[in-house]
Amino acid sequence: MPRAQAQARARAFLPRPTHFNQRQRQRPLSTSAAGAGAGAGATAVRAPEAPVPAGLAPLPSRRLLSVAGPDAPKFLQRMVTNDLTTPGTVHYAGLLNAHGRVLHDLFIYNDLLNIGGRDQPDPAENYLLEVDADEAKRLEKLIKFYKLKAKLDVRVLDPEQARVWQVWGGGGDESVPNGMVVRDGRAPAMGFRVLTAGQKPQVEVDEVGEEMYTLRRYLHGVAEGQREILNGSLPLESNLDLCGGVGFRKGCYIGQELTIRTKHRGVVRKRILPCVLYGEGEERPTELAYKPTFGKGLDAGLVGAETSIQRVAKKGRSPGKWLKGIGNVGLALCRLEIMTDVTLPGEEPGESFQPDAEFSLVAGGDEGTPMRIKAFVPEWVRKGVSEDTH
Repeated sequence: MPRAQAQARARAFLPRPTHFNQRQRQRPLSTSAAGAGAGAGATAVRAPEAPVPAGLAPLPSRRLLSVAGPDAPKFLQRMVTNDLTTPGTVHYAGLLNAHGRVLHDLFIYNDLLNIGGRDQPDPAENYLLEVDADEAKRLEKLIKFYKLKAKLDVRVLDPEQARVWQVWGGGGDESVPNGMVVRDGRAPAMGFRVLTAGQKPQVEVDEVGEEMYTLRRYLHGVAEGQREILNGSLPLESNLDLCGGVGFRKGCYIGQELTIRTKHRGVVRKRILPCVLYGEGEERPTELAYKPTFGKGLDAGLVGAETSIQRVAKKGRSPGKWLKGIGNVGLALCRLEIMTDVTLPGEEPGESFQPDAEFSLVAGGDEGTPMRIKAFVPEWVRKGVSEDTH
């Protein structure tokens, strides 16, 4: 498809623009909703008491689509940010609009077990796309919109037919007799994704709730789904590049121009980082450690999505915005040079960052509950940013 035509068709899917300093208008989540998955089928649960070293978590917040047909490999290669021609049965990627803004974050699997239920499929033309459950129908519609005369079929799979799980801490055993297992390579020690035809995987770890997986993601600094990787955000700000989701040497795809220009000629000043919330008057945390509550019975579920972060006792541009959390931890989009000690290209170390500076946000709007926030830079993010600046 010519680039001009592709861009024109993509405009129909442009998200409503959001602003870094916009006022929070969304109703804050309750404590019981903080640990639940965002997608359809998620249940309301309280924040867990502590992380677990090993577990098998069902992920109702994720949904699978089957994409199959002779033109499926070429079509997907031209749609997503990663290079699907590189070795591997799974590729993490983003799907962007014509302006290089994120529409979906997704895993793309070769459906080697035919979980999609195709009739006599060619393994090289049979794929599963894993996406935010709330966005599955939208992605299906988008693929149908773009495919034109391409010989492929797409359909959203029922959870009873195909399910997504995450397993970690099981000793590194990648064999599951009744499922497809792939390593989750977005960050170190994230564990393995498991796909099954609806049944529970046969593994030797206890099943836990999705909130345990969510907590594990937050402690590793990994965002997922469109309540964390917002529609309209930039892929590099959302760490898709550091998570291995962007192929900078591949051919054209939708939204490539801005992504490549940002990589080679711009500076990524904002990144999604794990953060710790703490109460006013409490000692500032020195490590990324989880607690189910903080202050006087507060938790991250009280903070509305996209709540602005402000410097304490200092006016000026907001250095970040809150995304989502559980207990006292969560994710926020942070300006690196202000909220962290990361040095950006062309700047001197410590030029903007002040070690003693504190940052705050207000849960429930301007008249709500004030609390403090501290950002942390995981080693894998620090290493990726450092390599990106040299």
